[in-house]
Amino acid sequence: MSVTYHVALPFVRDEAGDVVAGEPQECPNAGKAARVASFLAADPKNCGAIAFSRTGDPALGDFEDAVIINSFGEVDPLALGG
Repeated sequence: MSVTYHVALPFVRDEAGDVVAGEPQECPNAGKAARVASFLAADPKNCGAIAFSRTGDPALGDFEDAVIINSFGEVDPLALGG
């Protein structure tokens, strides 16, 4: 059975100054993921955030590439594995 997950993912700078992914937050829909990502990007401890969705079958572990809904500030799309 195929499901779509919507996620807001903040980004922070590590000790070396590199942009790295923070803790993802699952959201009920794409609009909420974009709003949460915008809120996360405004947090001074984060340097940016991205909202994305991913569709697939969790039982099989088979997922399509992530679809970026919106991004804010400094982000690393490669953190999505795409």
